[in-house]
Amino acid sequence: MEHALHTHEHPQSFWSKYIFSTDHKTIGLQYIIMGLIMASVGGFLAYVFRMNLAFPGEYIPFFGNLNPQEYNTLVTNHGMIMVLWVAMPILLSGLGNLLIPIMIGADDMAFPTLNMLSFWVFFISSIVILSSFFVPSGGFAGGWTLYPPLSAGAYHNTRPEFWSAFFSGASLMIIAVALEIIAMLMGGINFLVTAINKRAPGLSAFKLPIIVWFLCIASLDFMFSVAPLVAGAIMLLFDNILGTGFYDPARGGDPILFQHLFWFFGHPEVYVILMPALGVVAEIITVFSRKTLFAYKFIVNATVLAAILSVVVWAHHQFVAGIDPRMATFFSIGTIIISIPFAGIFLSYMATLWGGSIRFTTPMLWALGFIGLFLIGGLTGLFLGSNTFDIYAHDTYFIIAHFHYTLFPIVFFGFFASFYYWFPKFLGKNLNETLGKLHFALTFIFFNGTFFLLFFNGLAGQHRRIYNYSLFSNVMQEPYRTFEKIATISAVCLILSQFIFLINLIITLRKKEKAVDNPWNAATLEWQTSSPPPHGNFPEPISVNYGPYEYSNPQFTTDFVPQNQKI
Repeated sequence: MEHALHTHEHPQSFWSKYIFSTDHKTIGLQYIIMGLIMASVGGFLAYVFRMNLAFPGEYIPFFGNLNPQEYNTLVTNHGMIMVLWVAMPILLSGLGNLLIPIMIGADDMAFPTLNMLSFWVFFISSIVILSSFFVPSGGFAGGWTLYPPLSAGAYHNTRPEFWSAFFSGASLMIIAVALEIIAMLMGGINFLVTAINKRAPGLSAFKLPIIVWFLCIASLDFMFSVAPLVAGAIMLLFDNILGTGFYDPARGGDPILFQHLFWFFGHPEVYVILMPALGVVAEIITVFSRKTLFAYKFIVNATVLAAILSVVVWAHHQFVAGIDPRMATFFSIGTIIISIPFAGIFLSYMATLWGGSIRFTTPMLWALGFIGLFLIGGLTGLFLGSNTFDIYAHDTYFIIAHFHYTLFPIVFFGFFASFYYWFPKFLGKNLNETLGKLHFALTFIFFNGTFFLLFFNGLAGQHRRIYNYSLFSNVMQEPYRTFEKIATISAVCLILSQFIFLINLIITLRKKEKAVDNPWNAATLEWQTSSPPPHGNFPEPISVNYGPYEYSNPQFTTDFVPQNQKI
């Protein structure tokens, strides 16, 4: 196997080293930084419409007064940005770029230039989605699922003026989504080819760190499921700018078709972003419980099964769309079955922790927080898998609470766990543990304060996407009105808590003290090189002799065995 090492860094300009770099580590950091910038945008949008929900019609600090059209725009773009411009770049592209080459003993990605191109296409997509706020018609306001006819101008005009339709909020959002998908596809191809072809000698498939499996399966799941959405988005764009009628019932089209195309991608997308987070948690709990990962091969097989099932249960998002009740039963059963492999994975994690020598470091707290919160999201999803309950709860705040208990732990608890864990490796400095634990505690408390009570608002019949609930006296009775205010105050505190992370980051980057190469005594390959890793990752060729989780093995005199330790 070719293992081209580049241990001698060539002189590079600022532009080639930090902007148009082909180094996988720099590109990974670029994805994460861009994802965090977009997270701040999405978080600000959430702050504005949450304030309006608790105090409708009142002045909102740092924004002003919010009108109904702006409310719809903010809700729509918050959803789209958080899923495609925060979760995807941070968890899949960011972590995939940072971790895959160095964890398999490679010097870089298989296609470094394609990797760089992937980020810059993603960057352009970010500019396009943000620019949609400033076009004359304003940002798109028809819901992040882009359902027609709302996303096609309600088909009031079947002969649109091309340029004005092209530069509308809906069209720009569709174009931005298409560019984002192209970027992620380029990254996914790179991940798979790299993991297959560039592994160090001796690194067999079942000696791979489990997160590499998760990232590769997530990439495959994404590539398999995204094509229908691309086709559907192109048809929707044509409806907007060329006046076609793919989804216009008056001209023989079918708006339900777009729902199918969207959710064929939209449902697996949850697992695409879940899998990297599951990988992060697995890496962390093994290190900080000093135990090998329980049922490694079962976890791999269960993940493959879940990925397959994820693309055949999409229509449980459409129980109210008038689908055949017999098919609703099929999708209902399939949705509930998909919980079985994930239950097995979580039980494997419990077994890994069981009897371990657990250290409650900051990364470990975030990982355990992820497990606890995601279980609530997963269990409430079981109820929604039943079409009888889903029809009652559809579009209520129960859904809001459920998917935030699903996505927030994935995106933020998964990300912060990885950030606190791998920061010493890639930045070469140790974050402050006290500030890290305070950041975790406040985020955990205020996240629950924001979303837990909304389960009850949803069960009481409070629908989402309503600008001013005071117009509906039946849903503004106590205690639900108070619950809304508690949710909003907690959301503000949740956002403010993130400044602790920012302060910790600034303090750490300014201090001169360097981190040791392997502060956690971890066994995987990335910890067996210097911090931060040099260009090419390893100073000399390495080979692998052990599995990734050799901890507390009585056959050895040391507490852990690095994967590349000589026999």
